[in-house]
Amino acid sequence: MTLRQEKVSELLRNITAEFLEKESNRESLITVTNAIVSPDLKKAVVYITVLPEDKEPAALLFAKRKRKELRNYVKSKTKFRALPFLDIEIDKGQKLEQKISELQIQ
Repeated sequence: MTLRQEKVSELLRNITAEFLEKESNRESLITVTNAIVSPDLKKAVVYITVLPEDKEPAALLFAKRKRKELRNYVKSKTKFRALPFLDIEIDKGQKLEQKISELQIQ
């Protein structure tokens, strides 16, 4: 990953976290864990985790529904020439890490 990709990823991660904190209904805790930007900076995937876990499908649906507003929010907070297409996914790597940690404790 290039330095530019890393900077854009970090910026998108922070702005998305800020946006979701403002927009969520507080029924679940949505945490932005990562953002990955394509080399051409045209696409970005933002990864989230949700607590409690049973609220995950609803939280993901909410976040995906809010993509247009998120895009406008990112546009208002940055000066990108071309704003990347944003997608939101559940961070499965984070969930796997958590399960491994729980197994090690037992």
